[in-house]
Amino acid sequence: MNNFKELKVWDKSMHLVKEIYKSTSSFPKEEIYGLTNQIRRCSVSIPSNIAEGSGRTSKNEFHHFLSIALGSSFELETQSILGRELQYLSEENFNILHTQIIEIQKMIRGLQKSLG
Repeated sequence: MNNFKELKVWDKSMHLVKEIYKSTSSFPKEEIYGLTNQIRRCSVSIPSNIAEGSGRTSKNEFHHFLSIALGSSFELETQSILGRELQYLSEENFNILHTQIIEIQKMIRGLQKSLG
C-alpha cells in the first residue's frame, strides 16, 4: 500500500527507538529483563507495526496496525513515566522522550484519519 520508509511517522518512531535504547542503557542491571526489556520492546513495536500495516492490501488493515502502533506508544508513555518516577530517567531526558512520543501519537492519529 505505502512505502513505509517514506512515512515521516515511521522515520520519527525509528529515531525514538534509538533514543530509547540509549536512555535505557543506564537503567539498573536488575531491570534488564524487566522495565528495560519492556520499554525497548514496545518502542520497537511502534515502527514495526507502521511498517507491517503499510504492507497490507487494504486501508482497513493499515488502520488496524496503526491502532496497534498507537497502543504501543501509550504503553511506552506509561513506562517512560515509570522510568522517571523510579529516577531511571532524568527529568530532562524524560521530557525529550515524552515530547517525541506525543508527536508520534498525533502523527499516527493523523495518518489514521487520512485513511478514512
